[in-house]
Parts: sequence; structure tokens; C-alpha cells
Amino acid sequence: MRGKLTFMGTGASVGVPVIGCNCLTCLSNNPLNSRLRPSALLEIKEKKFLIDAGPDFRQQALRYKIDHLDAVFLTHAHHDHTAGLDDLRALCFLRKGPLPLVLSKATAAEVLKRFDYLFIPNPYLAAAHPKFNLHTFCNQENQLNFAGLEIKYVCYEQGGMKVNGFRVGNLAYVTDIKEFTDQVFPPLMQVDTLVISALRETSSYMHLSVEEAIAFAKRIHAKKVWLTHLSHDLEHEQIEKKLPPHVRLAYDGLTIDFG
Repeated sequence: MRGKLTFMGTGASVGVPVIGCNCLTCLSNNPLNSRLRPSALLEIKEKKFLIDAGPDFRQQALRYKIDHLDAVFLTHAHHDHTAGLDDLRALCFLRKGPLPLVLSKATAAEVLKRFDYLFIPNPYLAAAHPKFNLHTFCNQENQLNFAGLEIKYVCYEQGGMKVNGFRVGNLAYVTDIKEFTDQVFPPLMQVDTLVISALRETSSYMHLSVEEAIAFAKRIHAKKVWLTHLSHDLEHEQIEKKLPPHVRLAYDGLTIDFG
């Protein structure tokens, strides 16, 4: 299975630059230090799948000329990964049928609570109401079939929130990971390309550090590692000089091929 992944956002929950911050990264003229909230576009077999729809989705969709989606995969229900669900209305109106949302049962419960107005029919707004189909999976199965794709997923937690990472072929996308058991490793073993979140160099209550993310990648023998969900503590050029050759910082607009 061959495809490509475009990083539409590689920043942490507040993005980079951070409002009101005068640090080196936030004041940088280097476009690699400008990071929208985390999201990615997965393209396989002429189909387009969005991974997470954060508060910057409208800007990202216009920047990367997204005029249709075949489905949206949600890793979890935190605001920086779901706030753009409202902006998906524009794409829903262009479709002949509902837009599929692929997510765990736990994430679905949170989404239905936070965005109830998107799923409750309103007779006064019938023509402008988005249409979504929820495709839920159980956190114990570790594999799902969707749109002709066999997708493995892993389960872990972040500050009490259930989160899922996805593996499609030899690409794995694992973001917002902090609390996990050894059960997370088998579905990810020997992956060629690993995308994993790494908030900063120092330890964090909610995210892996750069060093911890590299150790995770080593555990599963990942060949190439792209770090995402990056805070303003990580200045691109300075951090890149410290990383092993097979580990790089992702950046907004980066497209990688996988097979």
C-alpha cells in the first residue's frame, strides 16, 4: 500500500507563535517555526482522509486546497483536534452523502456531547445542517476495515482522555501519547515511518519529550521518525542539529511518501 501524508499542522494546542510570547521561536522569521494546530491529510488510492480537525482546519483547508474528503479520522476529543468539526460543514454541503467520521466509541461519546448541535436535526436549518456518519470502533480490537483499507490502531491515554494512534501499511501516526502499556507496541513493530508527538525537550505531564519519543521509536524499531505536536520550546534549526539522522522535526506543509 502506497500513499502520502501531508502535515497541515505540527504545533501544540496553542500553536506557534504563541499569543503574547517574545521567545526566539515565536519571533522567528523561519517559516519552519510557524505551526498550526495538529492535523494531517492522508492520501491513498485516490482517496483523501483527514486526521483530526482542529481549530485551524478552515485555514489549513484553504492553504492546501482541500475541496473534498472521503472521511475524517479522529485520534481523540481534545479541542485542538476537534474544534474544526464545525468547519467541515462546507465540505458536507458539497457531498452527495454524509461525511464519515471514524473514531472510537469513547471519542464518539465526547464528540456527541461537545458538538451535539451538529448531530441533532434542526427543522429551521435543514438546508444548512451538516451530515455526518459515525463509524465507531472498539478499543480492544486493534484493527478496523474502512473504505477498503486495513487499519491498525493502538490505544493509550493522555490526562485521563482515551486516545488512538493509527497504522496504515508502513506508516504510523501516534499523537498525544503519554500513558500507555506494552500492548501499544505489537501493532507498531517494524514500522517504516513513525509520526509521533514530542512537545518539548523537558518532561511534560501530558506529552512525551523529544528524548522519550525517540526511545519509543527505538522500542518499535521504526526506520524513520517525524516528530509533531511541537511547542515553541523547540526552535527548528537548533533542535534538528541535536537529533539522530533518522529523526526529524515535521513542519507545516511537509509531504512524505510511504509504501
